[in-house]
Amino acid sequence: MNRTTPVKESDITRKWYVADAAGVPLGRLAARVAQVLRGKHKPLFSYNMDCGDFVVVINAEKVRLTGGKADELIHWHTGWPGGLRSVSRGKLLETQPVKLVEKAIWGMIPKTRLGRQIYRKLKVYAGADHPHAAQNPEPLPMEGAEQA
Repeated sequence: MNRTTPVKESDITRKWYVADAAGVPLGRLAARVAQVLRGKHKPLFSYNMDCGDFVVVINAEKVRLTGGKADELIHWHTGWPGGLRSVSRGKLLETQPVKLVEKAIWGMIPKTRLGRQIYRKLKVYAGADHPHAAQNPEPLPMEGAEQA
């Protein structure tokens, strides 16, 4: 009888990846990064353990919003009476591109204690520079990028 062996903390090896968001649709970027953060790209994946890798996203300001998504509104409530707020995705991309990318990736990760632990391995930067060169991150291949 074949049995699945449980994943131990000592079996998990973490790598660093750098994802270039320039010209990549936001949803495709978020889906790929969330997959790597959770560890679903590894054969040792387990739902109850953090098996994923670290991901550094650069050029968040150059991410692509396809279709009419630039005009779509993101809503939230401050918790105060009359505190319903909203901002369009296009405006958020102009003013706070890091927040837009982080919010898209957070939407694809479980909202649990494990999800918060997974989310801490994400680093997003608006420009091409990042302070994680010492970790020797490998490039994360992105499908759907414009061929320039």
